[in-house]
Amino acid sequence: MSRIGRAPIAIPTGVEVKLDGSVITVKGPKGVLTRDIGTDINCKIENNQILFTRDNDDKEIRSKHGLYRALVNNMVTGVTKGYTRSLIIFGIGYKAQVNGNKLVLNIGYSHPIEMEAPQGITFACPTLTEISVSGIDKELVGQVAANIKAKRVIEPYHGYGVRYKEEPVILKEGKKAGK
Repeated sequence: MSRIGRAPIAIPTGVEVKLDGSVITVKGPKGVLTRDIGTDINCKIENNQILFTRDNDDKEIRSKHGLYRALVNNMVTGVTKGYTRSLIIFGIGYKAQVNGNKLVLNIGYSHPIEMEAPQGITFACPTLTEISVSGIDKELVGQVAANIKAKRVIEPYHGYGVRYKEEPVILKEGKKAGK
């Protein structure tokens, strides 16, 4: 049995979970998330907990058991606390700012790059070189942050570019002076 899959998910107060066939809907103070978990994995709600079981031990079904439990747990966490991913811009003259629901990046190109926030995502810039991506869907927050990071890949000699706040940067050594 999957160690992750068999762990119950506690439903916090203020969160409402509905199961309609194979579609699970989680409603909380921050919003509503819905996911189809398929018919291979059985889901039931009892004693203020969400439980996942499986009918057989096929390899594909075993892998889905822990996956769907983790995805539903992320949904419950998202509608209660939300998710945030922080990025840092490093470079001479590089900066970011928020205009409405658009993020405007000046990261060394001849023109500013504008990125519109998808529904459910909010951008914030606490400083000119920091970007905060927030939302209730963990997958969407991570994908939007990765899209921002991809706009300027870290340059390996000076470290210029966009990176996650907690990401270490390993710089390459420059040329050595000859004899």
